[in-house]
Amino acid sequence: MDPKIIYEDDQMLVLDKPAGWIVNEAETTTDQPVIQTWLKKNFQFPIFNFQELRNGIVHRLDKETSGILLVAKTAEAFENLQAQFKSRVVEKTYTALLHGKLEPAKGVVEVPVGRLPWNRERFGVLPGGRESTSQYEVEAYFSKEKEEYSLTTFKPKTGRTHQIRIHAKYLGHSIVGDEFYAGRKTARADRIWCPRLFLHASEISFTHPKTGKRVNFSSNLPEDLKKTLASLEKLQ
Repeated sequence: MDPKIIYEDDQMLVLDKPAGWIVNEAETTTDQPVIQTWLKKNFQFPIFNFQELRNGIVHRLDKETSGILLVAKTAEAFENLQAQFKSRVVEKTYTALLHGKLEPAKGVVEVPVGRLPWNRERFGVLPGGRESTSQYEVEAYFSKEKEEYSLTTFKPKTGRTHQIRIHAKYLGHSIVGDEFYAGRKTARADRIWCPRLFLHASEISFTHPKTGKRVNFSSNLPEDLKKTLASLEKLQ
């Protein structure tokens, strides 16, 4: 399944990235679908071929995370949008299904995070790490075979690698299907009924680089995650 275009004008593309797509090319991405390669093949906007501007890709999503991804078409738009991310005026919302009943149902996580010295692939809460902040709110509670789950929205204020996944784990309620942070055994059991990491970039709001007006885009939960939710029982 190719990425879908949610919105397009002469400044930018707002894409809906399917799960399983890697955002940036790397030497290890030989046989996997990559957004950067797809852009070069399918578009001819001013910076579609500028490697140093990542072919316009403004930010990243993990391979297994689906949802909204911004692509700038010009160098000016790229710089403008990157500056908005840096100064934290971009508002992003993610939808995640967490293990257990998360209480209180809303709150803020504020912890220092960094790369774990004993495992360079993983990130976690580390004294002396970089600050990271997310607001969260539970949308609904579900159950399946005596286990409880919390459908939760996260609004990250910072953009650290794996931030939502680390924050969910820090709260003691890791994301369903998360092979890194829920533990291998749990993730394996999850993937019997949930095909992947249950994390979706569902909304984004920022200032349009040309008009200066605030714009807002959203992406519905994809079918695989909708099916997963439908297999659970909603708690009142």
